Amino acid sequence: MKTTIVLLAIAAVSFSASAQKIKSEEVPSAVKSKVTSLYPNSKVEKWEKEDGNFEAELEVNKVETSVLLNASGNLLQTETEIASSALPKGVSDYVTKNLAGKKIKEAAKIVDAKNTVTYEAEVDEADYIFDASGNFLKKEVENDNDKDEKKGK
Repeated sequence: MKTTIVLLAIAAVSFSASAQKIKSEEVPSAVKSKVTSLYPNSKVEKWEKEDGNFEAELEVNKVETSVLLNASGNLLQTETEIASSALPKGVSDYVTKNLAGKKIKEAAKIVDAKNTVTYEAEVDEADYIFDASGNFLKKEVENDNDKDEKKGK
């Protein structure tokens, strides 16, 4: 079971590693339709293409949310911004012990298509991924393109 969770977390993280901003016209209609059906009261703020999949960034009830779908419109993952205090206790324990003096800048809850939950904690320029219990899984360092896009927000 732990191997499955680790592999899913790695897959989820790799989706965000090579994103390219794209125009709405480049997004398949099945993808747009699915996002509209999931979030009828929200407008997509930005589209990105990631390894053949499509990510929509939008605000849902004043919460930053992104959804990852394949070209057929099948939901692969949802990432929702959360307060750092909403992370499992193991996450803050990990940061305190292994990243002394560092603060969590942003936090997110990630749910994949199989309802597997992972958490992301951004510290400095890296994302730390944890399982649902707060156990550390992986560290991902953003590439230069991702940093530039975040600065432009």
